Amino acid sequence: MQGNLEAKLEALLFASPGPATIDQLATALEVRTAEVKSALSNLEAQYADRGLRIQYHQGGAQMTSAPEYAPEIERLLQLDSQTHLSRAALEVLAIITYRQPITRPEIDSIRGVNSDSSLKTLLRYGLIEEIGRTSGPGRPILYGTSGEFLQHFGLSSLEQLPEIEAGTNKVLPQSNGSELPGESGAQKKDSSEQDSDLPGENEQQEKEPSEKGSDLPGEDGAQEHGPSEQVSDGS
Repeated sequence: MQGNLEAKLEALLFASPGPATIDQLATALEVRTAEVKSALSNLEAQYADRGLRIQYHQGGAQMTSAPEYAPEIERLLQLDSQTHLSRAALEVLAIITYRQPITRPEIDSIRGVNSDSSLKTLLRYGLIEEIGRTSGPGRPILYGTSGEFLQHFGLSSLEQLPEIEAGTNKVLPQSNGSELPGESGAQKKDSSEQDSDLPGENEQQEKEPSEKGSDLPGEDGAQEHGPSEQVSDGS
């Protein structure tokens, strides 16, 4: 019975267009949530040496491809156009990753500069998302990392994030050696280390030389299975 349940669960995860909650899976399978959790754990163990992974995000589970096979997936899908995230964008991403949910004013306070340009870049690539608003004056938007963020860094859940080491700038997990697919074949750039993301600046002022070593895995490095759409990066 357990093996049959795992097969059914695998089919649901494959067909799901996005993360499915434990309750949704239990309802569809007509079993208890504890049985779904047990079956998910068994599938994770079976996938350990295969090309699939179970990823958890915001209470949901989904099937993805293993991030270590990103280069092969990129070649299959002909994702030749690559780009880098700027140092400013990586800095903002690191802050959001470890302080989420967080507002833009809070990010600006930590960095000491305006972060509008970097936030737009991260939103464009789907690495972060708007997850709500605060109840304070102006009700600023709350930002958090997305499921795409987990895929890019080869994480199954945020619990796998490394601890922040005192006295080091290395807070994000090491990438899998590939980069973000570019939107137009040219490298997308963000603001410089001085971060010229000032209000009212046009798109031309959002540029910064790319940092070597700050590459992120390609968007299809952990390609969702089933009828889900690929990340819209303009390509």
